[in-house]
Amino acid sequence: MPVPPQPDIPAHVAIIMDGNGRWAKQRGLPRVAGHRRGVEAVRTATYAARDLGVKILTLYAFSVENWQRPKTEVGALMGLLELYLKKELATFVRDGVRLRTIGRTNELPAGVQKRLHATIEETKDFTGYTLVLALNYGSRTETVDAAQAYAAALAAGKEKPNDRSWATFSRYLSTTCLPDPDLVIRTSGETRVSNFLLLQAAYAEFVFTPVLWPDFTKADLAAALTEYARRERRFGLTSEQVRHPVGVRTP
Repeated sequence: MPVPPQPDIPAHVAIIMDGNGRWAKQRGLPRVAGHRRGVEAVRTATYAARDLGVKILTLYAFSVENWQRPKTEVGALMGLLELYLKKELATFVRDGVRLRTIGRTNELPAGVQKRLHATIEETKDFTGYTLVLALNYGSRTETVDAAQAYAAALAAGKEKPNDRSWATFSRYLSTTCLPDPDLVIRTSGETRVSNFLLLQAAYAEFVFTPVLWPDFTKADLAAALTEYARRERRFGLTSEQVRHPVGVRTP
């Protein structure tokens, strides 16, 4: 395929939301207070991204590893998620925000699953802007699930044994029908990806900010987009090939 264009605004931004607990600790508050404030930051980021021209925003909301946290904290997180979905549905419908999820959402509490299903169903026809929540998500478990589904498709004759292309295999990931992220942001000063979109972010740009997630504002997102716009995405090519792409194709 031809070399992708170099837009100033990334079409797909993914954020590893980190720092709720530290935000609360700095203020002498329980961790759940940080998570509550983090929900407000989710609302801010959702509409800030849309206003800044982003088409898809993916938020790492709950990982497969997060089940190992104290039961009280996990319960509080699930309760906040259910309440968030209940409150946001009317706003999503009003503003044309389509909700999607990635991850093993079938393992979430029944109440959360019900709210997710209702919100996804009500917003499925919107095309202008998409919010993706990564819930009970981990890139390694996603890969295992995809490999299992791909193997089943091969056994059923639905795929060709000699087709070893990424385009074919990627259809079995939970991000199917979504473009790869152009930019991945992590808040709180940590500089790791924590099992998030490992395959899809192979050529993404990364921005790490010291801002704790509850304090993340539209200005912080705009700063990350400005940093992104300064970079040249080469996809394995040379700068000259990117700048003069006549006859050049990506692998």
